[in-house]
Amino acid sequence: MRQVPTEAATMITAAQLRAARALLGIDQRSLAAMAGVSLPTIQRMEASDGTVRGVVDTLVKVIDALDASGVELIGPGQPSQAQGRGVRLKEPA
Repeated sequence: MRQVPTEAATMITAAQLRAARALLGIDQRSLAAMAGVSLPTIQRMEASDGTVRGVVDTLVKVIDALDASGVELIGPGQPSQAQGRGVRLKEPA
């Protein structure tokens, strides 16, 4: 698996995490199993307000699991590195 830079791992939002799960059509329990973390950890991450807070190693595990499943998380102002369909949230006008 690719190693996510620490700064990228600290920028994932709860909304991105929920959206990534929705794109994959999986529940929180499935994501927890894929990432090797506990269900309460995923629940806490998704309940965060804005940027997910937590142990960087845990965030990296979740991001790596999503990446391995075909989901690319894109930060503000970053271009997509992959090809394929996607969704991006625009800044409010």
